[in-house]
Amino acid sequence: MTVSTLVGALVVGLAVGGLGRLAVPGRKAVPVWLTLALGVAAALLGAIVTGLVDRRPDGTVLVSLLVQCGFAALAVILAVLAAGRPGAERSAPPDPGARRKEEV
Repeated sequence: MTVSTLVGALVVGLAVGGLGRLAVPGRKAVPVWLTLALGVAAALLGAIVTGLVDRRPDGTVLVSLLVQCGFAALAVILAVLAAGRPGAERSAPPDPGARRKEEV
């Protein structure tokens, strides 16, 4: 893996991480730094996968960039959507000892 591949993955990851936050409407539960870090990590993973699969000596840069963008976009969108889902810890269960309105 060359330095240009690492720099490209860094740029792609930051760009996709930033644009991914803008693409999903509403308030996000994921901090900005996390979406950027996920974008960079997924773009690096895409560069590694492309490097392992594409063994041609004239390896095209376009294929690597497309794979990096796809990995980064998928990671950011999944993280933003998963964090926005209401979980069990956000909604408190009803108090079993509390009386209901009908009982009063």
